[in-house]
Amino acid sequence: MRAFVQIPDGSGYRVHKTIRDLLIFSVQDVIKDPPFSKLNLISCRNLLIYMNADLQRKLIPLFHYALAPSGVLFLGTSETIGEFMTLFSALDRKWKLYMRQEGSPGTARPALSDFVPILAAGDAAPQLRRGASQTAAKVDLRSITERSLLAHYDPVGILVNSRGEILHIVGRSGSYLEPAPGDAGMNMLSMAREGLRRELTTALHRAVSEREPVRYAGLRVRTNGSFTTVNLTVRPATAITAGASVIDAFLVVIEEALPTDISPPQEAEGAESPGSDSERRIAALEHELRAKEEYLQTTLEEMETANEELMSANEELQSLNEELQSTNEELETSKEELQSVNEELSTVNAELQNKVFDLSRANNDMNNLLAGTGVGTLFVDMDLRISRFTPAITHVINLIKPDVGRPVGDIASNLVGYSRLVEDVREVHDTLVPKDAEVQTRLGTWYLMSIRPYRTLEHMIEGAVLTFVDISQRKLFELALRSSEAKFAKAFRAIPDGLVVCQQSDGVVLDINASWEALFGSSRQQIIGRSLHDLRVFADPADWQRVRERLQQDGAVRDMELETLQSSGGRRWTLLSAEQLEGEAEPSLIMIFHDITERRKNEQARQTE
Repeated sequence: MRAFVQIPDGSGYRVHKTIRDLLIFSVQDVIKDPPFSKLNLISCRNLLIYMNADLQRKLIPLFHYALAPSGVLFLGTSETIGEFMTLFSALDRKWKLYMRQEGSPGTARPALSDFVPILAAGDAAPQLRRGASQTAAKVDLRSITERSLLAHYDPVGILVNSRGEILHIVGRSGSYLEPAPGDAGMNMLSMAREGLRRELTTALHRAVSEREPVRYAGLRVRTNGSFTTVNLTVRPATAITAGASVIDAFLVVIEEALPTDISPPQEAEGAESPGSDSERRIAALEHELRAKEEYLQTTLEEMETANEELMSANEELQSLNEELQSTNEELETSKEELQSVNEELSTVNAELQNKVFDLSRANNDMNNLLAGTGVGTLFVDMDLRISRFTPAITHVINLIKPDVGRPVGDIASNLVGYSRLVEDVREVHDTLVPKDAEVQTRLGTWYLMSIRPYRTLEHMIEGAVLTFVDISQRKLFELALRSSEAKFAKAFRAIPDGLVVCQQSDGVVLDINASWEALFGSSRQQIIGRSLHDLRVFADPADWQRVRERLQQDGAVRDMELETLQSSGGRRWTLLSAEQLEGEAEPSLIMIFHDITERRKNEQARQTE
């Protein structure tokens, strides 16, 4: 708890002021602001990924410049130092920790001028002289600085304009310059460290006004808690392009003073000095006062301009705030509409899921139904291409799953004696008239083939359905029935008694055998279709009613003696046996007339004797 204090309202804790005073918080734009120097750690995580490759190649050397020896660079997991392997050594490649190193001799490094920006025109841009052309602004500032430095042989040089705004930097200037608090700019006068600022301001104004070099020696500059003795020189540096003066610039040279150079500040060589130290001091103070007045006047004008810009920005911000409120209301309305649409979509989605479930269940039921019935089914489209089939169809046509989509005529079938499958399907397509046929496979299995048009729920024709029902058992029954009928017909014709098949209700004759024709003396053509009552078969008409009653009571008649009439008028005694025929649509009878006339005559003769 020594490091934190509780907030009065009890909502949380705040870091103790003594700790906060040890820290400096500053907004830093790594693209346009001058770098800090001699930092122990730079944490730049997940920033480089939003920049292009050229800007990354400029920022990595800038980080190297800003770090102290053995300083650490901490990047994001998706970032890397790229091609600058000689500037950093990897401490942990997984966590992207890199340590600053001086690099091997001869290692090429980008100049600091490649990433220290030149301020916008009218603010930090060089002041053009009257009559200067636009193309003259493209002056090589680096070459101006280097030529001036070569004349002075000093490792640290800063090229500024008449207002002290930095144009170019050569050498490590972090020991003498630091970003000003607040909105960090590129003005050297505000960035100069303690012990350098006053003399720098005076020297720059004297160099601007007198166009002569100004030098101060033995200045004590506070650097990282200690003092460094340096010599300061400000000299005019004018760029010449095609014989014409283009820009006025001033080179500020800062160099560490040798022990022999440590002396009270002196003015530039060649400058005219007043007669005494007090006069020189008064003149220097007057120059410094005028410079400060000019600087304050310029600063006041800039503040007024900034105030006007701030008011304009405030108005724009208020307008934007109103637009934002309107947009917020629109977004709120859109949110409500979206919520309503989302609820409707949820309802529709639930209904759709239920329909999909029902459709899936119906599809499963249909598949199980088709597979369970054992009926071979084949679906073809309008182009006679196979769209679906059941497993049972493979016994008739050689189909496998990859055959879906192929023309049905390309598939070999197991049918014998039938080769009109494609023609019949096309005919059903054209006429919409179903077609049935009995077909047989090579294994001897009989099928009832049925071809029907495929109709949708909207009564659209989209192909045809072919079904193959196994009728082998029915075929066997038909063969057995025909065989039985043939045998019955032979027995019917060969029996010596008269046989007649008639309807039970009215006695209409359906069939007779040859013995019946001989017994009653009538031909088949004369008997078929007429009733026994019309033919007067029974001598006593009541006998036909008795036969029907016996049949209804006992189900059959056995050896009933009757007297019958022949077509020629003769009378015959017969034994009548009658039974109902099963399985007929109309109840019918089979009646057997056994002639016993001779036996009756013999019995009567014996009785007479």
